[in-house]
Amino acid sequence: TQKGAGITFADYSEYAIGDDYRAIDWRVYARLDSLMIKLFELEEDITIYFLLDSSKSMDSKFLYARQLVAALAYIALHSMDKVVIYGMAEDLVPVTRPTLGRAKTLGVLQELEQAQSFGSGTDFTAAARRLRQWHKKPGMVIAVSDFFFPQGYAEGLKFLGWHRHDLFCIQVQDTEDRSCRLKGDVELQCIESGQLRKLTITGAEARAYEQAVVDWNEGLRRFCAARGIGLVTTTTDVPFDEIVQGILRRGGLVS
Repeated sequence: TQKGAGITFADYSEYAIGDDYRAIDWRVYARLDSLMIKLFELEEDITIYFLLDSSKSMDSKFLYARQLVAALAYIALHSMDKVVIYGMAEDLVPVTRPTLGRAKTLGVLQELEQAQSFGSGTDFTAAARRLRQWHKKPGMVIAVSDFFFPQGYAEGLKFLGWHRHDLFCIQVQDTEDRSCRLKGDVELQCIESGQLRKLTITGAEARAYEQAVVDWNEGLRRFCAARGIGLVTTTTDVPFDEIVQGILRRGGLVS
């Protein structure tokens, strides 16, 4: 390998005119007041695996999630990285074949536009194991989801890490995920399983729900930080291009 633009961190170098500004490490700049760029081990034939949560709980966020994937896939293809996109619920469903080259960009975007939600829940661990079954070669895995997985996210992320994938998580939620406006006697239906349940919701219970979401999201943040997994958390009211620009400004899809 040689130092260049890849996925494994190698060293720092002082920024010079003509260098890729996206590789600037702004945290180093904040500490040292000096522009430094990250250098990475150059690896041939890098594959970026997108795991796009396509379960029913993503219905209100699915367009936004696909826009994020489309923008990042566009950048990857124009950087001559190989891209493959999967829809994720109880299992993986191919959205695109492994694709390489700028000329294939339009086809990838069209496939994403036509992608639909499916399944009755998200089993992230099963999806991770299926990815390993289909693709033995490590690459970068970008999971785009609300991360409300019934069986949790830890086992799946650990599994992918054990198999030497670089990991990046994009958590997409909306305001309805984070707040509870329901009060009194209600009948709720699980959007994924279809199961009905009658509940009486008090103000205290609504606040407990909102705190539980905060705690869940904080748990994901701590988990990723402890393992060097890149994480961006957003809601659908933030323009998706701002999220992509933020990822590029902080040095790309690397922790």
